Amino acid sequence: MKLKPIVLLAMLLTLAVVGTLLALQKTEGSNASPSKVGGDFTLSSANGAVSLSDFEGQAKLLFFGYTHCPDVCPLTLANVKVGLKQLPEALRNQVKTIFVSVDPERDTFDHLEQYVSFFDPSFVGLTGTKEQIDQVVRQYGAFYRIEEGDAKNYTVSHSARVYLIGKDNQIKQYLYHDSSSEEIAAAIKKLLQPS
Repeated sequence: MKLKPIVLLAMLLTLAVVGTLLALQKTEGSNASPSKVGGDFTLSSANGAVSLSDFEGQAKLLFFGYTHCPDVCPLTLANVKVGLKQLPEALRNQVKTIFVSVDPERDTFDHLEQYVSFFDPSFVGLTGTKEQIDQVVRQYGAFYRIEEGDAKNYTVSHSARVYLIGKDNQIKQYLYHDSSSEEIAAAIKKLLQPS
């Protein structure tokens, strides 16, 4: 009988920590200067090495996640897809969406390509070694943590920030997993068609 309150307390503490981390990330993201983080990087796709600078002349939407994510990643990618569809084709063609997997053990290049293509064939899925991923995650002020579980069934806690990057490869704005498709479309339009 004494175990139940302890387990409940541990669960509440875990939820509090996760909630605090997400709240802090959102607060820091809105107050931080985007120009202090980011920059070019190179990871790998099913078609070989890809660098952020390969998409010169395009705006970029960059998101860190993993394909087995039950909620945040599919919601974010779906909102991005719908947001892009709200833009005129001429603007939509100036945007590249890049999904970086922080779970290279399960997210093989082929699996990652199938996953992002499900949302939109133009989306690019990238990953690399743990060391390469950690470098890019640090570079962008993101975070992730592999949670306990067996070798094939585990979850990954990760940041939920979407980076809107300009044609100059500088971060212009932070969006989030709960940003609506309208907010995403408006942010891209503002970037590409400033008044």
